[in-house]
Amino acid sequence: MTEQRSGRPRASSRETLAEAACELFLEQGYDGTSIADIANRAGVSRSSFFNYFESKADILWAGLDERIAALDARLADDQTTDAATAVLAGLTVLGDGFAPDSLALAIVNADAMGLETELEREAGVRRTRIGAVVAARLHRSGIDVIPSRVAGAAFAGAVLAAIEAWAHEGAGRAPLARVLAEGLAAASPTLPAP
Repeated sequence: MTEQRSGRPRASSRETLAEAACELFLEQGYDGTSIADIANRAGVSRSSFFNYFESKADILWAGLDERIAALDARLADDQTTDAATAVLAGLTVLGDGFAPDSLALAIVNADAMGLETELEREAGVRRTRIGAVVAARLHRSGIDVIPSRVAGAAFAGAVLAAIEAWAHEGAGRAPLARVLAEGLAAASPTLPAP
C-alpha cells in the first residue's frame, strides 16, 4: 500500500508524475508499478496521467522524445545545401540544456528498478527515430540511401551512448553537451559526401 503525502497538494504535472514514478520504480520495481500506483502517489487521477504520458515508458523518455521531435522539425525545415553541418548542428542542439531527469535516474538505477530490458527496448526505439530523421535529411541532400542510413544509425548510436555515459558520470556534474560532442565526433567519419 502506498502512502499519501500530507501538506500542501503538489501540482499535477509531468515532473510530479515522473518523480512519483521513479520513487515507485525504486521501491517496487518497474513491472510491479502500475499507472494507477503512479497517479495515486502523485495525487492525481489515472486520467490525469494520460494527459501527460501514454505509458509508463514515456515517463522516462519524454524529455528526449521532445528533443527528437524538435530535431525532426528542424531538419525537415532545413533548406541549406550543407546537410552534414545541418545534422551536426541539430544533434548538438539536442544536448543543449538537457537536465538530469527520470531517464538519467533510470539508467543509473536500471538494476534496482528492474528496467534493463525496458531501457534496452525503448532506447532502440529512440535510436531508430533519430537515425531515420538524420538519414532523411542526408538523403534529401542527394546522398544515397544506404550511406544516409548508416550515418543516421551511427549518429543515433552516438546520442544514446552519450546520454548513457553522461548519466553514469553523474548527470548533474557536467552538461550533456560535452559528452554528446565526443559522441558526435566519433560518428562524424560516417558522414558521406554528397
